[in-house]
Amino acid sequence: MPVNIFPLLPGHLLPVEGITLGIAEAGIKKPNRKDLLVMLLDEGTQVAGVFTQNRFCAAPVIVAKQHLMQSSTRALVVNTGNANAGTGETGIQHAVATCAELARLVGCTAQQVLPFSTGVIMEPLPVDRIVAGLPAAVANCKTDNWFGAAQAIMTTDIVPKAASRQVQIDGKTVTITGIAKGSGMIRPNMATMLGYVATDAVISHDSLQALVRSAADRSFNRITVDGDTSTNDAFIVLATGKAGHREITRQDSAEYGLLQAAVTTVAADLAKMIVRDGEGATKFITVQVDAGKDADECVKVAYAIAHSPLVKTAFFASDPNLGRILAAIGYAGIDDLDVSGIQLYLDDVLVAEQGGRALNYCEEDGQRVMNQSEITVHVVLNRGSASTTVWTCDFSYDYVKINASYRS
Repeated sequence: MPVNIFPLLPGHLLPVEGITLGIAEAGIKKPNRKDLLVMLLDEGTQVAGVFTQNRFCAAPVIVAKQHLMQSSTRALVVNTGNANAGTGETGIQHAVATCAELARLVGCTAQQVLPFSTGVIMEPLPVDRIVAGLPAAVANCKTDNWFGAAQAIMTTDIVPKAASRQVQIDGKTVTITGIAKGSGMIRPNMATMLGYVATDAVISHDSLQALVRSAADRSFNRITVDGDTSTNDAFIVLATGKAGHREITRQDSAEYGLLQAAVTTVAADLAKMIVRDGEGATKFITVQVDAGKDADECVKVAYAIAHSPLVKTAFFASDPNLGRILAAIGYAGIDDLDVSGIQLYLDDVLVAEQGGRALNYCEEDGQRVMNQSEITVHVVLNRGSASTTVWTCDFSYDYVKINASYRS
């Protein structure tokens, strides 16, 4: 079961003026489940995004990136149950056909529609089912449909993932609401991860693009479930401009800083929900690396720990076999690392220093922490002032079961 995710209720999510959402059951993979989402955007909405770096990126990723460069966006369409990845030119044609049909229904051009897909890779997209389901999704569009939208983009997710917050900018209330999906195949590099955050803030496109990259680097690009970067990852931020404050154009302004912090908080909340709902997860683990020479080496150490199957299985077993963490630090790729200067903590328990077991460490203290459902691994490199944080989960028997039977 998901690790300490509190039940999400429809009333927890705030509508964003200028955006309506509609869902449908298109029967893409299985009958009687929400698997198709349409988001309609008022004219003038600014849209920015970051996408997977996987070279085998999915057809909808290719088309969405092209459409973002070609035209102003008026609609998004998301299907689950099929990734439309590894499908060659036919996959591109199916993504374009989906955009064209939604454009016909809502009165815009195909280039103003962004397509997104998630599900099984290398299977032909059942575009006929998607096209048949679009009228119902469009008819279902309403401003307060964020909870349904979060449900409609789930695959192996157990719980829907969404968050809202508000912030004051220039005397106006600005709303931010976001949804995400992801549970396995998670290591974004911009997992199978999709994230959509909407705001009514007034912001220029250049500033919004900078904001989305910054938010991604502090949220979705700091999580891992299994170290696999998906073919379909996308993180999109929509800004409708309906809040009524002065346009944010400068990235060094206080207003930009307020919006950036609020969007990043929502994105980080969504990212951590993905880890908490990691396939088969029983524990939520924060890996904090401090006092590094630079951010790059902090990230290397954090991900070496977070990706290690030996570390993750030890956490599942609540086994304080913490030498596995030292081994991961050692192979992280820092050639001039002086291991005698490193301190390793498990929560507040000092485990290792001066190259070995801490003098006062006893396994009972380590066992106490390992029994918890939420644990912080804290590494102090003592090489500088850089730091980073990565969120991950354990590996359980259920992870293998879920992925062994994913296509069934």
